[in-house]
Amino acid sequence: MGEAKNKRKNRKKTLMLLTMVAPVSIWLILLRYIPMAGIVLAFKQYKVYTKAPSLINNIVHSNWVGLGNFKFLFASSDTLLILRNTIGYNLLWIALGVVISVSLAIMLNEVRSKFAAKTYQTLMFFPYFISWVVVSYFVMALLDPTSGLIVKAQLAGGGEATNWYHDYKPWPVILTLSNLWKNMGYQTILYLAAITGIDKTQYEAAAIDGAGKWQQIWHVTIPNLRSMVIILLIMDLGKIFNSDFGLFYSVPQNSGSIFRTTQVLDTYVYRALMNSQKIGMSTAASLFQNTVGFILIMIANTAIRKIDPDSALF
Repeated sequence: MGEAKNKRKNRKKTLMLLTMVAPVSIWLILLRYIPMAGIVLAFKQYKVYTKAPSLINNIVHSNWVGLGNFKFLFASSDTLLILRNTIGYNLLWIALGVVISVSLAIMLNEVRSKFAAKTYQTLMFFPYFISWVVVSYFVMALLDPTSGLIVKAQLAGGGEATNWYHDYKPWPVILTLSNLWKNMGYQTILYLAAITGIDKTQYEAAAIDGAGKWQQIWHVTIPNLRSMVIILLIMDLGKIFNSDFGLFYSVPQNSGSIFRTTQVLDTYVYRALMNSQKIGMSTAASLFQNTVGFILIMIANTAIRKIDPDSALF
């Protein structure tokens, strides 16, 4: 009787866990795994057949072009510039993201007032839910050449107004500040959650040994965040060839005068797709980005596993 009762309990527990996992599993299957069959478009010249214009029929009857869809990625004279912008921004933001978000998380953890801490967390996290279209209007309110606040301040001070949407030089700073403002709260919350999970006895032991607050942060907090930092770095490396399309397309207002510092791989592919209407080219670009990202994740994870096995993803 006891064994049968335990089996029923285990079945009930398993069913409950499967019910919890089911929505995410279904989402992954429908929106991530099934669409992977469309990778074949990267090697075909996609055409719509009017006799039977179904997606499967179009794919089956489209002509194979091999690696022809990949050529446009490297055929442009601006290829090196585009890759420089894509990789450069990502590397800069990864580095700043770690330093700033960890610092903010440590500072939030030191706020003793629960009301103040929750208020700061909410204010920092709120921009993450704002779309880049809305953010672009915030930026325009500051930089608009006729009515922007910064432009008006320049004129009021007797200076010459900067035409921000035609001068490419300030945009690395503008894009970096926009990205940090919108996304830093999310990363900060992740690190703050890791900090709150640190065993308090470690701080007590450090205090007994005479460690001050800064020494406790350096010798207790930061070492305990190492695994979280490494995991997020590995995940970010997998997106090194991907860019936030909304940021690079909406915030600069699609101004061609500043493409030198705002053109990245995603916006280049989008504009090429709009001009040529070749779906296979965009599929090829996406496959290239994700393949390189997968390779980088595997290399980084292998290196971390040899140095610190406990911090590796798998």
